[in-house]
Amino acid sequence: MTIKIKKLLHVGVRVSPDEDSIKKASLFYSDLLGLQQDTKRPDIQGIPGFWVNVSAGDRTQQIHVMGAMGASPVSRSDKQDPTRTHMAFSVQDIEVARAELTEQGIHFWEYGGLVGRASFQLFFEDPCGNMIELQQSQEED
Repeated sequence: MTIKIKKLLHVGVRVSPDEDSIKKASLFYSDLLGLQQDTKRPDIQGIPGFWVNVSAGDRTQQIHVMGAMGASPVSRSDKQDPTRTHMAFSVQDIEVARAELTEQGIHFWEYGGLVGRASFQLFFEDPCGNMIELQQSQEED
């Protein structure tokens, strides 16, 4: 069975967590690229940063800029760190996705409540080591 991807939610990128780097990144994304920051980003303890909206027709995807060097305060290990550079997708059914990853023998790990939501995310790597996040959107897509 195939995991049903509904849409790309965001791409997560890392910057140095110091205030100067966060400010430079913010100016880069807003002034040079003309992207608007999402003011609804929750405070994530120990991970400074911001989200910017990227409009694509009638859909908005985001870039999540996260201040982290090495293991972040929310990491479980070098590999299990949601601040690693990654792509996040909304899926039709997170339980079906979990079952398919299990059936295919793909190692994944779960993270819940990172930004204060009731939902949780599944993280895993593609065959080349790129991290992917799956979550079931709480909104209608």
